[in-house]
Amino acid sequence: MFSEFKEFILKGNVLDLAVAVIIGAAFATITTSLTEDVIMPIVSAILGTPDFSSMFILLGSPPSDYAGAMDDYAALKEAGVPMLGWGQFLTVVINFLILAFIIFLIVRYANKVMKQMEEEKAAEESGPTEIDLLTEIRDNLKK
Repeated sequence: MFSEFKEFILKGNVLDLAVAVIIGAAFATITTSLTEDVIMPIVSAILGTPDFSSMFILLGSPPSDYAGAMDDYAALKEAGVPMLGWGQFLTVVINFLILAFIIFLIVRYANKVMKQMEEEKAAEESGPTEIDLLTEIRDNLKK
């Protein structure tokens, strides 16, 4: 059983998947920072609010013993107040769209490179082209 597990783990697909997960997690951190530290402050400045992720709509009243501010999203959420956190949701959606677009660009580029490599391989396997043969014949006739 151990040898089967070792064979499974050492297969290229599993190692490739592990590398992809690690790189994906790191990339997600970069994308989150791009969203939270660059894009959302610009959106917040346009909309006139300093912290876009804390925009919400109260759906109920806070508990009677709640003493925090009524505009503190984190405190209200911790107190269990029902609310619709549309600002945080919008931030996550924008983060997802940025990540999806960047992954699209990477996959698009990878597909382009793979197609080009396949075309080069096919050209090598098919032998010399007509132009190469004609050039060779011309060179031989010159000699």
